Amino acid sequence: MANKILTMNSVELFTGAGGLAIGISNAGFRHQAAIERDKDACLTIRSNQQRGIQAVADWPVFQADVSQFDFTTLQVKGEIDLLAGGPPCQPFSQGGKHQGWDDSRDMFPQFFRAVRELKPKAILVENVKGLLRSSFSQYFEYIILQLTYPEIVQKPGEDWVDHLSRLERHHTVGRHDGLSYRVVFRNLNAADYGIPQKRDRVFIVGFRSDLGVEWSFPAPTHSQEAMLWEQWVTGDYWERHQVPLCERPEVPRKQCSSLYNLQSSLFPPLTKPWRTVRDAIWDLPVPGSEEGFSKVLNHVVIPGARKYPGHTGSPLDEPAKTLKAGVHGVPGGENMLAFHTGEVRYFTVREAARLQTFPDEYFFPHCWTQTMRQLGNAVPVALAEMIASSIRTHLLRVRAIQV
Repeated sequence: MANKILTMNSVELFTGAGGLAIGISNAGFRHQAAIERDKDACLTIRSNQQRGIQAVADWPVFQADVSQFDFTTLQVKGEIDLLAGGPPCQPFSQGGKHQGWDDSRDMFPQFFRAVRELKPKAILVENVKGLLRSSFSQYFEYIILQLTYPEIVQKPGEDWVDHLSRLERHHTVGRHDGLSYRVVFRNLNAADYGIPQKRDRVFIVGFRSDLGVEWSFPAPTHSQEAMLWEQWVTGDYWERHQVPLCERPEVPRKQCSSLYNLQSSLFPPLTKPWRTVRDAIWDLPVPGSEEGFSKVLNHVVIPGARKYPGHTGSPLDEPAKTLKAGVHGVPGGENMLAFHTGEVRYFTVREAARLQTFPDEYFFPHCWTQTMRQLGNAVPVALAEMIASSIRTHLLRVRAIQV
């Protein structure tokens, strides 16, 4: 009976290289399907399965377009506890064409279909912060209401705006007997949860209404204030990394006002410090060295990095800028490391994987360009695990009551 209570089934859509899926697996869910259209991303997962990496060992990987996938073919014992996925972000990304619902890559309707057909106990969606822009506000309302009432489908010839109006009318009635979900969303900065990267992403979580679950997002565990306190008030950060006074940088100008307020305080922040790039990669050998090449997977120097206005890289002693799916020439130099000396270089694949909290044994079989695309699209593993663990805890409580 105990094993029955602890077993949790999940299905992952738009799996990519597996960041969200690994985090969910680490949280105690067992994937019944990992669906991804891109053959290179599927190869990444399968390569790690062949290498015996435990986190992905038993995933049934389907290289398929979600829009063409027949969910009735899944052989699942019992209900799906969690349906998760990050629909392609390009329609809503700051760097994209901003076509939103008019972009053929908008896969939210397919996620709605999966919810409708699988009827999972919980749902977890991740997407870019751009989804919250004012130009998409009406469509975002549509996403939330369609996830809330997935069985109220579009009629033939009805566009999404008219469908939204019908969903709104239904919502204001305040009574619904069919499949429905309690849905909440929040924009999270990954750095606030111990990820060594400033990464703002929208997360949407829903629980099936009949379960009666009351859920909220976990509180942040880390902060910039605590990082500044450890660096510039106590100096513990530099001592831990054995950085002598002569090699320590000046206080960044943008942080001076925050630091002044901290120095006026008698008590340190209650949270943990933001994790920096140095925190993430300090124990890796110098890339390109014999030790780095022979002992660490994917830790190879990529030449050609240079800085110019607006392309300055990620400072060593702060969380990295958001890794992006673009490569050379990404605005802001997010995939580039900036040293205090003024030198810059591209992150190695292993360093970028550390910033996304992938396990060190996870191998990326592709070239740097393709791998950075996969990493830039991924959800940080540790952040996914934290959210999924909270979801699982609430589902276990429901199961315990039902049993």
